[in-house]
Amino acid sequence: MEKKHIIAFDFDGTITTKDTLLEFIKFSKGQIKFIFGFLLFSPLLIAYKLKIYSNWKLKQQIFSYFFKGMSLSAFNEICEDFAGNNQHIIRPKAMKQINEYLKQNFEIIIISASIKNWIIPFANRLRINNIISTEIEINDHNVLTGKFSTFNCYGKEKVNRLLKDYPDRENYYLIAFGDSEGDRELFNFANEKYYRALE
Repeated sequence: MEKKHIIAFDFDGTITTKDTLLEFIKFSKGQIKFIFGFLLFSPLLIAYKLKIYSNWKLKQQIFSYFFKGMSLSAFNEICEDFAGNNQHIIRPKAMKQINEYLKQNFEIIIISASIKNWIIPFANRLRINNIISTEIEINDHNVLTGKFSTFNCYGKEKVNRLLKDYPDRENYYLIAFGDSEGDRELFNFANEKYYRALE
């Protein structure tokens, strides 16, 4: 009996041409606030580049600075608008490859460090239902706390989260698409891997 096929696509830089966190901040806050915010975080950005400050801490602090205190409904509305206005960042080769896998009835997932809320409207347009990604924390009043409710879905965490949703590893054949160091552990876990194959 042939094993079930699961196709795992990274999102930023693999399905898209750009980093969607940066694009989302610019879209929702405007160029001036975007530049000011990143100037404010420039010491931490340098520390991250020097590998003395962690990826997830920096990302959460930037996210908190821009979005803490926003209602979930307002945030999700911006996510929908962002996807609707940025379909041009979807790689044509990625769309074609996804459509080919859909025709074969393979199970397709997006596995990404980006925030699930703005991946969802892109995924809906691509007819992908399964998303494994970084998720945001909201309080009892449905307001963003600025923190993440999951670990940043990057590196080893991609494998951890995949196994949580698909624990029976011996029962499926895994094909992974990615474009960065954050996909290395997923590549090592996959049966087939494609690095920057959709550019």
